[in-house]
Amino acid sequence: MTIATFLFSLLGAMALGAPIAFSLLICGVALMLQMNNFDTQIIAQNLLEGANNYPLMAVPFFMLTGELMNAGGLSRRIVEVADALVGHVRGGLGYVAIITAAVVASISGSAVADTAAVAALLIPMMRNAGYNVPRSAGLIASAGCIAPVVPPSIPLVVFGVTTQLSITKLFMAGIFPGILMALTLSTTWWLVAKKEPGGRQHAFDLRRFLTALRNGVWALVLPFVIIGGMKAGVFTPTEAAVVAVFYSLFTGLFVYRELDYRQVPSLMLAALKTSSTIMFLVACAMVSAWLITIADIPAQTVALLKPFMDSPIVLMLVITVLVIIVGTALDLMPTVLILGPILVPVVKQAGIDPYYFGVLFIMNNAIGLLTPPVGTVLNVVAGVSKESLDKVITGVWPFLLAETVLMFILVLFPALVTVPMKWLM
Repeated sequence: MTIATFLFSLLGAMALGAPIAFSLLICGVALMLQMNNFDTQIIAQNLLEGANNYPLMAVPFFMLTGELMNAGGLSRRIVEVADALVGHVRGGLGYVAIITAAVVASISGSAVADTAAVAALLIPMMRNAGYNVPRSAGLIASAGCIAPVVPPSIPLVVFGVTTQLSITKLFMAGIFPGILMALTLSTTWWLVAKKEPGGRQHAFDLRRFLTALRNGVWALVLPFVIIGGMKAGVFTPTEAAVVAVFYSLFTGLFVYRELDYRQVPSLMLAALKTSSTIMFLVACAMVSAWLITIADIPAQTVALLKPFMDSPIVLMLVITVLVIIVGTALDLMPTVLILGPILVPVVKQAGIDPYYFGVLFIMNNAIGLLTPPVGTVLNVVAGVSKESLDKVITGVWPFLLAETVLMFILVLFPALVTVPMKWLM
């Protein structure tokens, strides 16, 4: 009965058009009423505790880092280095897109922001070089989905906060799967790019590469500062976010000199608008998460999934398929906030490493950003490329399929995640 109340109130509120945050609050109130325990003080207290969370402070700082990178010329120089390295081969700009997306992902951690930045820089170049634009847009969208998986992923921060898992450990667990995603996309592009009529066939120019590397070294060092600092225990994820902001600000103002100090307030405002949405979502989710625990929904979910509990791999396959289905209808962050607190106790009881599960769960939701009808990242690249959504959907299918196959491989062979994760930790 409790699970039915939870699902009916949540889905019913969403069906009536209520925003996700308010749907989570309505769900919490419904659970309170069902348990005869309605108390406005509990709602207010959990709302405040949800927002007043130190690790969550990383979100606005990493958002601001992304804004500063784009305005300060860091993103463009990353593109120039990648172009000088692999732009000369057939389909070279596709590899440039993957490399750029992976590097930018390891700095800002937002799929939508990273995809918009990379698409704005590369799609005009790919169009002028004769590439198939919908296919190129599909590749860039798929590469943008690396951002939620690798540190400093904002979804991993939110997942860690709502499930009370170490964010640093989640970050370390996401590094190797993110690399595998980039390699998978590169292999898929290699197969697809054989049919490209364009492609830049000039020879590799060592002097050009060294010049681009010298100009871009300040931008390329930042991921090592963030990840290396957390790995060495020099700073926490939140402190790493602050370091990234000051590094990007200093580089944009005084090294590349493309950032005007008068732009900074507007960049801060843009980052704060996006961050406030996430923060309010998390605050509302903490209300429902607390009531999910009080109502013992995780234990009831364990009972429903009991036939699969004896085999961790089978359980992971069942959960993966469930999240794929949910991901076609819900955006990444609401899915993380709704299902994370329910599923983590289940996988712990089944003997599955929660950090391994967390990375696969976020990867699954990131892939959901590419699936219609929601497909947030698809809509971003469609808007930037000025191509119809139908064409972009057609272009993304090879890469969407490749990332989905990789995800199931990681489900079937957990050591591909857990072994590198333990080494990095």
